[in-house]
Amino acid sequence: MTHLFESDDGNDSGNGYRAVVIGASGAIGQAFVRALQADPRCAHVEAVSRAQGSGFDLLDPASLAAPAAASAVNGPYHLIVDATGALTIDGVGPEKSLAAVQVHILAKSFQLNAIGPLMVLRHFAPLLAPGPSIYAKLSARVGSISDNRKGGWYGYRASKAALNMFFQTAAIELQRKNPALRVAALQPGTVRSNLSKPFSAGVPHLLEPGESVAGMLAALAGLQARPGAQFVDYQGQQIPW
Repeated sequence: MTHLFESDDGNDSGNGYRAVVIGASGAIGQAFVRALQADPRCAHVEAVSRAQGSGFDLLDPASLAAPAAASAVNGPYHLIVDATGALTIDGVGPEKSLAAVQVHILAKSFQLNAIGPLMVLRHFAPLLAPGPSIYAKLSARVGSISDNRKGGWYGYRASKAALNMFFQTAAIELQRKNPALRVAALQPGTVRSNLSKPFSAGVPHLLEPGESVAGMLAALAGLQARPGAQFVDYQGQQIPW
């Protein structure tokens, strides 16, 4: 199996890669931290979350500068994973109809799932190491416009589609300075977590967080450097934008 940042001849180069996991207190974020800590090729894992008391808050862009500055001490990083996101907003789940759409819920969904993560990228992208590196963000298959066949889930779908556009645009800019940078929007599958619990009753195969993360890390390892962002699922399959 190809490993993250493994050289072409199959040998790891340097003194190991360094990683940051943002949103490290969630089910998937915790699984990323555990998987990276267990990887002997990973020299350091920086965990960033609200639980640390750093003031990290996607609703407050100004609060994101301090965690980035604190993380810079242990950088630069070859892998940055943003595992943040919200599906239920203020106790309100995804809308099933136009009649259920609420303006303030839509706005907050965009702030948590698109605008906030873009500001996280703005603050953390300068911590990326030159040369081969990866910035990955959890997205969702429902953010694919061409894959939308069921409708519903207005705010979550639209906020994830906006996130994908943000990351495609940012990838083009960041790759002008570092063509070896890979930017990925990741679809983790339906994972057993507090986020998915209310919506997982009919899911034929509910993934454990570790299973999803193992798949996503393998998918990231298999990505080839190319212009723009890449939208892939936990099985390494490309998803249409």
